[in-house]
Amino acid sequence: MKNAKNKKGPVMSQTVLTGSAASVKQDSGRSESVGRNYKNQVMKKNYPLRFLVPAGIVLLIFFFIPTVLNFVYAFTDWSAFKTSVSFNGFDNFTSLFKNGVLLRDLRITLTFAVCESFFQNTFGLILAVFLEKDTFENRIARVLFFIPVLMSALAVGYVWQALLQANGALDQILGFFAGRTISTAWLGSTTWSIVIVSAIQGWKWAGLAMLIYLSGLKTIDEDVLEAAQIDGANGWQTFWKIKFPLLAPALTFNVATSLLGSMNGFDTVQATTAGGPGGSTEILNLFVWRTFGQGLYSQSTMMSLLLFVVVMIIAIPLIWYLRRREAKIL
Repeated sequence: MKNAKNKKGPVMSQTVLTGSAASVKQDSGRSESVGRNYKNQVMKKNYPLRFLVPAGIVLLIFFFIPTVLNFVYAFTDWSAFKTSVSFNGFDNFTSLFKNGVLLRDLRITLTFAVCESFFQNTFGLILAVFLEKDTFENRIARVLFFIPVLMSALAVGYVWQALLQANGALDQILGFFAGRTISTAWLGSTTWSIVIVSAIQGWKWAGLAMLIYLSGLKTIDEDVLEAAQIDGANGWQTFWKIKFPLLAPALTFNVATSLLGSMNGFDTVQATTAGGPGGSTEILNLFVWRTFGQGLYSQSTMMSLLLFVVVMIIAIPLIWYLRRREAKIL
């Protein structure tokens, strides 16, 4: 009997402890639930949903409704030369595909986007590496390189157009150092004009990429860099083996935004070349603008719809790949 009583003692105490832990867990769950309810009440009181109504109305009128109408009117014969609108299926797409305009402008747009993304990220990464230290001179340089981001793209395009035209400012500067007159049509080549225009666009947005890369460099642990120095790694090895891989989140953001954003470019190309020479820089949005100005509303709408589809086709696998790469590195 005594042994039986002794055996029951630990079991009863264990049951009591288990019940106490369950009650503590239940009380903590209740407190968390009460805390969430209180937080939700405070949020509803201080930030009521009616504050979203003005922004919702603006989005509905200027974004959602035009987007839906864009899908509708792309399959109609809507134009300035007809008083009625009727559906015509894929006739707009077929006519654009047959005359070669669609494929040509799509190829030019993709070339412009890839080159612009390359220049923007290259310029931005170089600036971030050289201006990483928080010195007074570097802070001034960061501000100066960020100024083009704040400027109008049309203004930047017109300035560069004046610099690069034949007998322009760049030719005069080169002629001064060469001791002779230089006249070069920098934007007159059907092969290299799109590369030059994309470099101008990349230069304009390099300041934004610089800030993103700078923020990524600031998050790298100093102990990791110090360990690399102790192991004998030089500056070049430290950058490519440690800093650059750890910049994967910044690289993901910059590559995605620059590549997809440049596919919607318009103003820089319009200000510098206006689609010339010979249509070699006529990106898709430039053609949409011209077609709409000619009164062919349905064809321009079809082109904008195709651009939306192309951007989505590129965006989904691109972001998936960059995120997967980022997860492997980090």
